[in-house]
Amino acid sequence: MALTLEESFADESLDFTEEPTQSPGIPELIRQHLETVLDQTFWPLDTSVTDDGERQFTELLARLGRALTAQEACDARAFHDEFLAFMPNMRRFALSLTKDKVRADDLVQDTLLKAWRGRARYAADTNLGAWLFTIMRNVFYSNYRKSCREVAMSPGDEGGRLVSIPEQPGRLDLQDMAIALTKLPDTMRQALVLVAIENLSYEEAASVMNCKIGTVKSRVWRAREQIAGLLGLDMDEIGADRVTMSVVNGSGLAAAS
Repeated sequence: MALTLEESFADESLDFTEEPTQSPGIPELIRQHLETVLDQTFWPLDTSVTDDGERQFTELLARLGRALTAQEACDARAFHDEFLAFMPNMRRFALSLTKDKVRADDLVQDTLLKAWRGRARYAADTNLGAWLFTIMRNVFYSNYRKSCREVAMSPGDEGGRLVSIPEQPGRLDLQDMAIALTKLPDTMRQALVLVAIENLSYEEAASVMNCKIGTVKSRVWRAREQIAGLLGLDMDEIGADRVTMSVVNGSGLAAAS
């Protein structure tokens, strides 16, 4: 980059739209399980930070924190704290877009810079997640369109990297679900991530994806239906596991409690 990270934060030239705030009220248990599947599928986190990519990302976070602390005013404290707290969500969505951790790090960094430059346009009572996801998706399609490819993980790539929930009668193996997630078309996976994992409303997800609300609903439904088809399951075969139900049953997320 021509400017340092800290210098880039001073640029106020970008303009972003605000987002609605309604939440779909997805049960926390289901959201956490799906979040775990996504994390373990696309990026098994290594807390030892042994490779260069992880180290560079950690350094980026440290530099970001210093820059925000140095430049923020008292009335920007809430934005500072929420901005940094949302980093794991940004990382997950970047991975769902790129399916590559190096490109995901680049995408997160680009999004952070653009969001910080445009922070004056963010309204405190709106959804920060929807605002950041919109910026990230726009950056991704601007910078990575030519290199974006649908890459399906092979079953061998999944071995030993997935966590499982306690054994239950009829439980769907999370490894199989994780592999099925990687085989979804990009638009379906993005819609499922935004609604089922990041807990955005259909209205917010539609704004992020720049499409109609009905399109998002259709993509989420078809994503669940396609996962069920890939796994060769129907409603009579899946038992009582709530994570499985949420994927193969279009009303499962809303109906579970």
